Amino acid sequence: MKLHSYTITQGRDRAPARAMLKAIGFTDEDLRKPVIGIANTWIETMPCNYNLRDLAVKVKNGIRAAGGTPMEFNTIAISDGVTMGTEGMKSSLVSRDVIADSIELVARGHMFDGIVALVACDKTIPGAAMALLRLNVPGLVLYGGSILPGHYKDRDLTIQDVFEAVGANASGRISDQELLAIENAACPGAGACGGQFTANTMATVMEIIGLSPLGTASVPQVDPRKNDVAERCGRIIMDAVKRDLKPRDIVTRKAFENAIASVAATGGSTNSVLHLLAMAREAGVDLKIDDFQSVSSRTPLLVDLKPAGHFVAVDVDKAGGIPVIAQRLVEGGYADGSAITITGRTLKAEAAQAKETPGQQVIHTLSNPIKKSGGLVILKGSLAPEGCVIKVTGIERKGHTGPARVFNCEEDAMAAVTRGEIRSGDVIVIRYEGPRGGPGMREMLGVTGAIMGAGLGESVALLTDGRFSGATRGFMIGHVAPEAAAGGPIAAVEEGDTIAIDIGNRTIDLEVSQDVLKERLSRWTPPEPHYTTGVFAKYCALVSSASEGAITSPVYAARALQVQ
Repeated sequence: MKLHSYTITQGRDRAPARAMLKAIGFTDEDLRKPVIGIANTWIETMPCNYNLRDLAVKVKNGIRAAGGTPMEFNTIAISDGVTMGTEGMKSSLVSRDVIADSIELVARGHMFDGIVALVACDKTIPGAAMALLRLNVPGLVLYGGSILPGHYKDRDLTIQDVFEAVGANASGRISDQELLAIENAACPGAGACGGQFTANTMATVMEIIGLSPLGTASVPQVDPRKNDVAERCGRIIMDAVKRDLKPRDIVTRKAFENAIASVAATGGSTNSVLHLLAMAREAGVDLKIDDFQSVSSRTPLLVDLKPAGHFVAVDVDKAGGIPVIAQRLVEGGYADGSAITITGRTLKAEAAQAKETPGQQVIHTLSNPIKKSGGLVILKGSLAPEGCVIKVTGIERKGHTGPARVFNCEEDAMAAVTRGEIRSGDVIVIRYEGPRGGPGMREMLGVTGAIMGAGLGESVALLTDGRFSGATRGFMIGHVAPEAAAGGPIAAVEEGDTIAIDIGNRTIDLEVSQDVLKERLSRWTPPEPHYTTGVFAKYCALVSSASEGAITSPVYAARALQVQ
């Protein structure tokens, strides 16, 4: 093996480096072995990543047993669920690129021979994958696992139920006591949010795209089997180092299409569009927002999961895990089974080992899909020339036309919903919440949950240049691009304008003439930035359009500014 770490650890001139490493217990024998960096996103601000310190110990055991030397380091995580609906939520998407940057910096600095990234909450997963693709040294992603469901009145609860209970309480549909009971019961311990929300969607993606070993992600975080999974990952990374199997060998164009199919088949989060586009840019793969439509259109919805379905993430594990989903996709021709995974085996070979639980009802058969096409729809039109996304899982409406109710921030829209000022038929427009405008493209689970809880889910539409939690359900359209802060058409919408949305034709239009639209935009001036210093100012200067994955790149940021 040709080891990168030898640049740090071997030879006469490296004696000072070895002296420092020996100070913390490493031996000459340790330093002659492959050095594996363990990027840990453990943090004490949320349940999602809470057990990752313990899990890292097991990964280290597996690495040592396979002949390697582990070195653990830390990066950050931001809880979407905790920060939702506040200024703090602006830091969430920003954290994805900071996570990628920090893993990249430590790995380049210390020249690891391989990397295991321990992840859980939403942005830690794509952030870690982006770093691995940049570095292109052998690496894998280990997902900490889902939380177990809470229980209240004989039904399973997730954090989605708490957000919707807030709306129900505000509209007088449930009491303060019932809201508190739901709050107290929803989150029983460590683990990431328990539906097919963003964390579990991206965990599914990591297995299907090949960066996580198949069968590792769906084991819940508090399940004792997770320790065995972690040790196995330690052995797998050592084998990948010996094979020199690198992330870009795995994450090819067909692997991306497989990943999109897994999102479509499971009713996954719209955030997957942003994250997969961002990963593709790091991998050098030509993936466009329109590709999500073509893959989703040909992929059936097979998995009955919240937020729109009936089951929670741990029910996938009970049904046989993500390998059963992979098996369905390969057998149906919806995923290319020849794609290579981190084990060196093909997706087809790994999926063939799936053990489906007899009688399970979570993962439908190919002959009995929930819907004939997947959960993601990309809309384009005069209001979103670069596109936007809606998750149609659980939606029966084929379109919506109504008057615009315009809000220039999430808080104003939330106040209007909770005060009862939104009426049936309205189209709620929340703008200046995009990648640059927010900054950080806040999720809108507070607003969308309040809409559903208030009983308006079947009669209103919402669109935004921000984004949604994976727990969002209903007629909600996000990632409208170009964003308002870049002078996109959404900036020109006025109160009462008619907006027409057609799911079947995949269009979203502002029903004013092009002359009127141009005249309004000619009068538009960019808003003053919310932040002029620090990380948010840097982010605004570098972030691209949502249609490019909202990555921080001088090249893509320049494209986003061209609309002005």
